[in-house]
Amino acid sequence: MDAVRLIVTSRRALAMGGGTPEILTEVWQAQALAQAIGSRLAVAGPPELRGEAMGLTELAGRGCGVLDTPRLAEGDLRAAQLTELGDARQALLCLGGLLGEVGIALVGLACAAADEATYWQCMEAIDAADESRDRVRDMLRKLAEGEQRLPEREAG
Repeated sequence: MDAVRLIVTSRRALAMGGGTPEILTEVWQAQALAQAIGSRLAVAGPPELRGEAMGLTELAGRGCGVLDTPRLAEGDLRAAQLTELGDARQALLCLGGLLGEVGIALVGLACAAADEATYWQCMEAIDAADESRDRVRDMLRKLAEGEQRLPEREAG
């Protein structure tokens, strides 16, 4: 499945909400998907994005690591369903939106946390989601800079 479809599926699942375990599962799924997209971009994406994409892979992996690994039924791991990126710019725009929504969901969970462990888990996950989103923004900026240089090369 292509990246944008998986991101849309994740956004819908996150928006459906549920209790703390369900939301944390969707946050974990989103970070795992960001990790898979970063990995794919690092290997097969535009050359100017490869370093940033490796950074996204690492940051999103940290985002998964601060959360308890959810028990998913076989075939429910969205990141494993990623078969193609499609347009890198579109995938990154959608991923940035998803990571922003992840941060918002985590703030809500942290504010309502019944225990300190959940609160701190959410805080660390917020940090990871924000850093991942910053990395996505950096990649989008690099793509835009590359597109602006293309007309200059053609004119010269």
